[in-house]
Amino acid sequence: MIGSTALMRDPSHKGLPPAPSAQPDDRMTAERPAADAEMARVLKTKPLRMASDSDSGAIAYWRHEALHDVVEPMADHVVMAYPAGSQALERRTGKTAAISTARPGVVTIIPAGSTSRWDIHRPIHVVQLYLPQRTLLRIANEANTASPVQLLERTGHPDAITSRLLLSAADSLDGSATLDTLFRQQLTDLLATRLLAAHVGVAAASQPTIGGLSPSILRRAIERLRSDSDADVSLSALASDAGLSRFHFCRSFKESTGLSPHAWLRQHRLEQAMNMLRDADESVVSIAAALGYSTQTAFAAAFKKLTGETPSDWRKRVR
Repeated sequence: MIGSTALMRDPSHKGLPPAPSAQPDDRMTAERPAADAEMARVLKTKPLRMASDSDSGAIAYWRHEALHDVVEPMADHVVMAYPAGSQALERRTGKTAAISTARPGVVTIIPAGSTSRWDIHRPIHVVQLYLPQRTLLRIANEANTASPVQLLERTGHPDAITSRLLLSAADSLDGSATLDTLFRQQLTDLLATRLLAAHVGVAAASQPTIGGLSPSILRRAIERLRSDSDADVSLSALASDAGLSRFHFCRSFKESTGLSPHAWLRQHRLEQAMNMLRDADESVVSIAAALGYSTQTAFAAAFKKLTGETPSDWRKRVR
């Protein structure tokens, strides 16, 4: 039987290969391979797209063939979401096995240090988050949640919120480096917060943040976001300027502006693009480069997503 909820069964049935131990590997985290390296070994390919951030972790988009192998203990937690289709998943850990379905709206979690045998019978697309334990602990501390923090093992587990958040990250692996980096940092913090709420042994309750940023702190944050220089607009730099954790800075910034830092910067870049398209004779490719987009195609896709028109069509209409 295959369904969206994992079913437990005895894997000792004749013909099944032996499953790894249910106990996490007791080697030190530093001795375990990084998640991206272990995934590359098991999947026998390279990700189609990948971006990493030293403060948060990494996000990768994969298409891989059928898989029949053991995933060894990794240094990072791995969270997976599936953009399309439906595919059976079989996972055996120790004396238990889970059978479920990979599809949009479900997630799979491999906690750091765990090991299991995987059988996936057909090619599949998957978006993976590699989350260091230090990031999860930082978010738990910033959100005043209970500790210790131990993620649960999940296989095709229904969670539309986490799935949607992680799948949206695939769109941030191309385009404007500054915008996408800020977006991934915010997204990783949101995902970590969600994991603490829905995928730990004891649900963690966070303390609400009341009130926004002071006028002077908000002004400094906006000046940094607006800067055309090489000013650091990472979430860490913005929060450090404000004297807040990343978690509380994001909440307070949105309380003050109605937008997350990433959404505010995206809106600002759109306004810059419109002004340049309307008032200057620069080519679209030059405007894309000036605004930090890696390609004209990435700029056009971002512009159309927000306005419904390509930059060229918008320029023709308003001039």
